[in-house]
Amino acid sequence: MIRSLSLPLRWSGAGFRGFSLLPLAISFVVLVCLSLLAIQLWMTLRAREVQLNEAARESSNLAHSVAQHAYDTIKEADTVLVGLVERVENDGVSDTQLARIHQLLVTRVAELPQLHGIFIYAKDGRWLVNSQKALLTNLNNSDRDYFIYHRTHDDRGPYIGPPVRSKSTGDWIVTVSRRINLPDGSFGGVALATINMNYFRLFYERFSIGKHGAIFIASGNGILLLRRPFDESLLGRDISMFPVFHDYLSKSPVGTAMIKSGVDGVTRINSYRRIKEYPLVVSAAFSQDEVLAEWRLDAVLQNAVGGVLVLLLALIGYRVVRQIGLRVKSEAGLLEARNELELINETLARLANQDGLTGLANRRHFDQSLLAEFSRAQREKCALALVLIDVDFFKQYNDIYGHVAGDECLRKIGKVVAYSMRRPGDLAARYGGEEMVILLPATELAGALAVAEGVRDAVQSLGVEHRGNPLGVVTASVGVAAFMPVHLENQAVELVELADTALYKAKASGRNKVCSESPCESVRQAAGVYAFR
Repeated sequence: MIRSLSLPLRWSGAGFRGFSLLPLAISFVVLVCLSLLAIQLWMTLRAREVQLNEAARESSNLAHSVAQHAYDTIKEADTVLVGLVERVENDGVSDTQLARIHQLLVTRVAELPQLHGIFIYAKDGRWLVNSQKALLTNLNNSDRDYFIYHRTHDDRGPYIGPPVRSKSTGDWIVTVSRRINLPDGSFGGVALATINMNYFRLFYERFSIGKHGAIFIASGNGILLLRRPFDESLLGRDISMFPVFHDYLSKSPVGTAMIKSGVDGVTRINSYRRIKEYPLVVSAAFSQDEVLAEWRLDAVLQNAVGGVLVLLLALIGYRVVRQIGLRVKSEAGLLEARNELELINETLARLANQDGLTGLANRRHFDQSLLAEFSRAQREKCALALVLIDVDFFKQYNDIYGHVAGDECLRKIGKVVAYSMRRPGDLAARYGGEEMVILLPATELAGALAVAEGVRDAVQSLGVEHRGNPLGVVTASVGVAAFMPVHLENQAVELVELADTALYKAKASGRNKVCSESPCESVRQAAGVYAFR
């Protein structure tokens, strides 16, 4: 235990032998106040970043839900169309067939709530049959965008057209269509499924996106199909030059970005997603101002309170410094001694568990951790893995290059081993001499082998010259062991012995290898284990 000693202080009115601590104390108070302000500012900015990140995650999840909903809706309609096209192309459109198809279409529309209607048009645009109970045959749709598209394109895939008003009901609909071919492959008509726009609107209105949030679905070429908030004048608008399409979708089909809307000028946290199976793009966005509204209020209140507290602290500190003079200055020396004592104690505590050369945990720390993790593995019935690393031909390395170079080599390898710790519970330690270990809780043999191979490869990749090694560079042999310890049947030392046996196998098989050992394998003789070291 380290103890501090109080030394008598000699005071001369103005300070210690003519040196006044008053300006220094004032500077300290000012520094504390500025530090508090800086910390307050950092916390405020950090809270803003967290708020924006959370909103980005929410918008991404929302975009995924909207995309999945759009895909499921279109897929169900398109599946019906595929069957209709196949039936018309193979069975024809006789009166008997049309009557059967009509009954099928009425049933399908009744089963699928999103469907507004299903239609089959002849090659001249005449209505052949549809899902309406009372068939209308005096209408022609040859002027519709989807009809013109299929008539002029041989593509047999689905086509999602711009929003239109239904000729039969006057409702806004989204169209999904497929081309029908005659037996000779020429254009024979169109099979069309219409989806009521309100089906999408009702789904989008379930989400809480704020007053200025937005959700939209558009065709792959940038034609707006529907947007929340709903504005009829925007339906069918070309938004292909807006930032989502022009700047972002061209680089990645999925993403989140801060984008200023080309529709209403609102800056939003926008998550967009292109649906691979169909030519559709969806976007879900939260207004940046609304996302940060609560943060702004909290920031104003916190900064106001913090500013007042800092001001009071500055005033009180200044008066205290002026009024208590000698006591403050004498205690400053004691405070400094106490701080140094705490620092020394912290350093000693750290050094007690740290290897001075490599910076890894030392043998004492490893032994303690091994026992603790072994007991934990027994309680939780999970595997515990140990990776034992030994530098190949290290004695020759010291003989050739000297112990100073050997120490530097171990430092480099220690950094590689430390980098292999990817989880908080992993522990890398110097086991002794040129041997290092990695303790991997809750890790099966396969995972431990992957870590071991990474370490072996990384050590070789360091390219540290070693003329005493046949490979010309420093390499390491690695032994790996892992098993699930059973209470009252296994001891922690068994894991070390298995890893040591595996290391022997790696050495015996030519070094620069990774070998493993499990409890079911035969145990090597201790003399054989060290014969190759």
